[in-house]
Amino acid sequence: MCRWLAYLGSPIPLEDVIVKPNHSLIDQSLLARDLLLPGTPMASQFRRHAFPTNGDGFGIAWQGRGGTIGQYRQTTPAWDSQNLRHLAAQIESGCFLAHVRAAPGGTIAEQNCHPFQHDGWMFQHNGEINGFERLKRDLTFDVAPELYPSILGNGDTEVCFFLALTYGLADDPVGALIRMVQRIERARQERGVAEPFRATMCASDGTRLIVLRWVSPEADSSAAPSLFHSHGPTTLHVKTGDAEHLPVDAQLVVSEPLELHWSARTWHEVPAGTIGVFRPGREPEFTAVPL
Repeated sequence: MCRWLAYLGSPIPLEDVIVKPNHSLIDQSLLARDLLLPGTPMASQFRRHAFPTNGDGFGIAWQGRGGTIGQYRQTTPAWDSQNLRHLAAQIESGCFLAHVRAAPGGTIAEQNCHPFQHDGWMFQHNGEINGFERLKRDLTFDVAPELYPSILGNGDTEVCFFLALTYGLADDPVGALIRMVQRIERARQERGVAEPFRATMCASDGTRLIVLRWVSPEADSSAAPSLFHSHGPTTLHVKTGDAEHLPVDAQLVVSEPLELHWSARTWHEVPAGTIGVFRPGREPEFTAVPL
């Protein structure tokens, strides 16, 4: 389980949302507020299984020169990375994804750090396919043969990404994510996995954000990992005590708000069981995920 953000709008320095806010993504790597890991033994020592740290690596991906995707990932904690701060101050982009990773019991490797990128698409995830070790073979066999060699890690997120690519992410991103969710839920049923599939995901080709918030239908919708969005001329409270004004066309999607004290007028919860599409200069559109 992790924390992530995605930005779409007029180009800004990455540091404006990754570093400067008073509850920035870097701060969330050390002390998140809404990161719940129900059923995870390592989280049982925390109240409500609220696991606070995301120190198992980080990454950024952004739309770069000529529409190509840039990517930087490391296995060290984001809160202690001077390289991340320097890069975030130098890189400007109109579309980027950023992620800090919590992988209790998982493999800590650069190949498992988000965001992933392939063929002009970026992808990141917070959540888990419970029972993945029982489902991995079935799900991986559904990945198109020509895409399979590009899977470099051993985590569930990368399999989700390549399933979505297989199911037509480039041509029909909403349909591809729906088919990916349906395939995972069918695998759970076939293999008798009782624990739910929980996820927030973001895919982007640099021109739009496609986001998903999901929890298996037999679970309470409140068990879905947290996800919020803001759009328009958002003003963020920053660590200096001042305010940071984002462009009028800014669209942000975040695991949790980037401010210690935030308003529901600025940060809107993404409904569970939906896919949202964010495009420049337009209100986000949400579609229910059918089973």
